Amino acid sequence: MLLQLIIFVTGGAILALELLASRIMTPYFGVSLYIWSGILSITLMSLALGYWAGGKLAGGKKGRAPQPEKLAFLFTLMPALAALAIIAACLVYPYLFYHLARLDLVFGAFSACLILLCVPLLVASAMNPLLVAIRPRQTAARGDLADAGAGRVFFVSTIGSVAGVLVTAFGLIPNLSNFASALLVAAILATLPLILLFGTSVRIANRKPLAATAAAALAAALGLLASADAYTGRMWPASYAGMMWQREASYRSLFGTIKVLKSDPLENGRFLRIYFQDGLIQNMVDSDNKSMSLYTYALEALSFAYRPGLRSALVLGIGAGMTPMRLAGRGIDVTTVDIDPASLRAATEVFGFDPRKVRARQADARTFLRSCHNGYQVVIIDLFQGDGVPDYLITRDFFHDLKRCLGPDGIAVFNTFADLEYPRAYAHFLTTLRTELPFIVLYRPDYGLSRHINSFVVAGGKPLPAPAGVDLSHVPPPHLSTLSEMLRNPRPLDQQLLEHGRVITDARNTVADDMAMSQIVHRRAVVEAMPAAFLVN
Repeated sequence: MLLQLIIFVTGGAILALELLASRIMTPYFGVSLYIWSGILSITLMSLALGYWAGGKLAGGKKGRAPQPEKLAFLFTLMPALAALAIIAACLVYPYLFYHLARLDLVFGAFSACLILLCVPLLVASAMNPLLVAIRPRQTAARGDLADAGAGRVFFVSTIGSVAGVLVTAFGLIPNLSNFASALLVAAILATLPLILLFGTSVRIANRKPLAATAAAALAAALGLLASADAYTGRMWPASYAGMMWQREASYRSLFGTIKVLKSDPLENGRFLRIYFQDGLIQNMVDSDNKSMSLYTYALEALSFAYRPGLRSALVLGIGAGMTPMRLAGRGIDVTTVDIDPASLRAATEVFGFDPRKVRARQADARTFLRSCHNGYQVVIIDLFQGDGVPDYLITRDFFHDLKRCLGPDGIAVFNTFADLEYPRAYAHFLTTLRTELPFIVLYRPDYGLSRHINSFVVAGGKPLPAPAGVDLSHVPPPHLSTLSEMLRNPRPLDQQLLEHGRVITDARNTVADDMAMSQIVHRRAVVEAMPAAFLVN
């Protein structure tokens, strides 16, 4: 029974590590199709090699099966080896992954998967065939002889994997850093050999070196876990945009890790804060919780330019809460929707968001729109996760629900990113949007040589009026001229913007490669611009 419990725990550790690996890697390599291909292929390859290696070890040399004590030794050693591999990966990844990402995102992602997953998953999965080989012959009395108990072993391991996912998703991720969570998994694995050695009467060969290995792994895991903040904290302060930054707070949830970064005091004693999530600067805010990001004022200005008498607005994506609070401060009835509870906590506790002035709903934007019939005059879409907007939020079906949520003369205002050197992905977005909201105007700030820029889109089901003038006196001076120039130069859709564009639906997405390439371009720009400390989750 205890051996099956061990297999249950190691099965949970396998899926826990895979889930944590995706979270650790996202700030460095993004969440594109290619990155997930790396995670899944390395996972399956490691499991396959582990099952094969375990079978070879169980079979022995030249068909001579090892003695039961030797099999028990190999079975007991595997969790300790997995723990040591996890510890080694945790020691190197905060410093190495940054350089792998800068070298090449796809190659770097595969290499990172090998470092994080290959050895732990290989040795943990090798335990399954080893246990099949050492199960007592008495199992024949229970009818297990036909498959040597393999069905039971893999059943228990798989159920353990399910438990590992649930514990990691709802226990570890919301409460611990990914770094600390991985080390906790290592500590649990290192404990398993000690339980077998001193808590059972199972005959195991080479007990002393085995106990020393497991004890060393456990001590290393607990020691590094206890000093986790100090170890990764050596990377701070970090230099960015000509300033030094410290990590002020972290907010974790199932949807990612939000970091609040605070600059050292400026010459006037004031400071800046950054709302940072999975490699993306969502907003930069000054000491008075005034946004220093152009997009905040662009979304506000475009909303009033096309709906001067604006009274009601829906904001999809709360971020630091700057846009909904700007609208609420002008007497607008505002509702905001975000799936991530950590976003609302960070916005409220740090960035001055006031739930008494803005109705805040925790919900998926897609689900919210399906039941939305409120007739909003303006819906602002500012939805980013990882490297861009999730695919299911740029389909024709999503835009159909969005159109139903708008009032008779309502408009949608989008904050998006466009890659000027690889415009095909953006053409798919515009082509799909036009099927439901055919009247579209595009705005892009002039950032000189920058090729990956914010693109603001105003779309409606009816012809759009000429934009009215708006007051920009509240806009921070660094952005005033750029925003003014952008508002004076709207760009209607033309064939160049729509070239090669194809319609994306829930049932059919033929442009996944183009979207993945666009996401990689964005992630490459992020990694090149950010210091390594920013990206450690």
